[in-house]
Amino acid sequence: MVRMQIQLTEEQLAELKSVASRRGVSMVGLIRRAIETLLANGTEKSDGEIRRRAMLASGRFHSGLRNVARNHDGYLSEGFPALP
Repeated sequence: MVRMQIQLTEEQLAELKSVASRRGVSMVGLIRRAIETLLANGTEKSDGEIRRRAMLASGRFHSGLRNVARNHDGYLSEGFPALP
């Protein structure tokens, strides 16, 4: 492994500590996972490309439910349970 030194803002450090604590991992482990995720996703997409792809996907999928706009928070909480 190669040792690196980085500088973070106070806010970044506090948030990093908080996320690591909630997930039960070390800050170093969290940073390594974030880097692995970034590298695994291949080339970095621009904001414009991300928006373009989101617009292309918009409206292409149907759940069969008629109340998604009104009850979206409930459906999201079912699909993405809170982290421990």
